[in-house]
Amino acid sequence: MASPIPGQAAERPLSPSRTRVVRDALGVGVAVGLSGFAFGVTSAGAGLSLLQSCALSLLVFTGASQFALVGALGAGGNPFAAAASALFLGARNAFYGLRLSQLLGLPRAVRPAAAQWVIDETSAVALAQPDRASARLGFTVTGASLYALWNLTTLGGALGASALGDPAAWGLDAAGPAVFLALLAPMLKGRTERAVAGLAVVLALICLPLLPAGVPVLVAALAAPLVPAAGRRGREAASGPAVPGEAR
Repeated sequence: MASPIPGQAAERPLSPSRTRVVRDALGVGVAVGLSGFAFGVTSAGAGLSLLQSCALSLLVFTGASQFALVGALGAGGNPFAAAASALFLGARNAFYGLRLSQLLGLPRAVRPAAAQWVIDETSAVALAQPDRASARLGFTVTGASLYALWNLTTLGGALGASALGDPAAWGLDAAGPAVFLALLAPMLKGRTERAVAGLAVVLALICLPLLPAGVPVLVAALAAPLVPAAGRRGREAASGPAVPGEAR
């Protein structure tokens, strides 16, 4: 291998670290972006038009909230309750944005556009990087690939569902809930997360026959603050009262 000429920088290909970031980001973007097919099918099955389905993916672009919205509408729920359940699920992106704003340090002019890509997947890829440059690269590649593929597959799924006729006749109405569970499953790593998910399921099942469609989802969201609060009270009770003069 020839040595570089003194005083002249050797030309190097894309560094391995940047290559790894791009590879991982594209892997996440493609894997999750393909789920847009399921959303397109579910949205068409819920009675939304092709334009409405595509507009949701273009403007909302957060899978869990989109599935919650069309699921509640498809069950005959009140549009306001359906929108509220979607809003609750999407609120977590605001907290991601607070962290990413510090990490990425994007120019003010770019932030409104970048906010559209602040979702679970882009946040996970960006936060996993060791420095700001890699975080920006991971966020951009994940966001661009996922946004493009999600919208294309939403279009394909909605068109396919329309061509097939009634999605329920093909069993495609179950695609939305199945994908929704698949998106949530990797997040249930600890006991607290599993307890929250379990209580949310119980609350939703209890409320399902009693309340209008969309409202059980809102009630199930109460599991998020209830479980950690119960855990704190349990730990305080187990530790017992403090003995005077004894450090705790």
